[in-house]
Amino acid sequence: MRSSWYNFLKGIMRWTFYNRLKELYPNVKMTYGYITKNTRIQNNLPKEHRIDALCISGNPNVKRLDYWYYIKQVRRHNRQIHKAKILKGGIRKLNQAPYLVKGLRLFDKVKYKGQECFIFGRRSSGYFDLRKLDGTVIHRSASYKDLQLLSKRKTLLWERREGVSSPT
Repeated sequence: MRSSWYNFLKGIMRWTFYNRLKELYPNVKMTYGYITKNTRIQNNLPKEHRIDALCISGNPNVKRLDYWYYIKQVRRHNRQIHKAKILKGGIRKLNQAPYLVKGLRLFDKVKYKGQECFIFGRRSSGYFDLRKLDGTVIHRSASYKDLQLLSKRKTLLWERREGVSSPT
């Protein structure tokens, strides 16, 4: 449980950040979740982050693009070197797969049979678990021979998504 001291500092930081933004950009305004929710309900819009952004902007019924970009942050390292359970004879089994497998690594963006996806699992045999960022499985065990590297992994993974362009 966090102390009241933490909440006090969090409140100070929010107001300091807001005041500094206000100095740089005079039209910055503070808003609250209940205002965003009320705007969304009045305009009969679904609950999504991108829709909330439109409600905050004051233009909830603006014509939207047919696509948007979904961004997900992923880890860079797996610091657990060994499995928690020690095998007989005091042998500690490694927890990490090789860093590079057939020139590919975890979270690289690849093309598999015309579909863009990400590597979410790798095996030293050269087979990979391929998924979209929302977790949709493309293939549980695709061979490296069928993959085309599109871009190396980064901390932030980007995926273009298709959506509805007009208000609901």
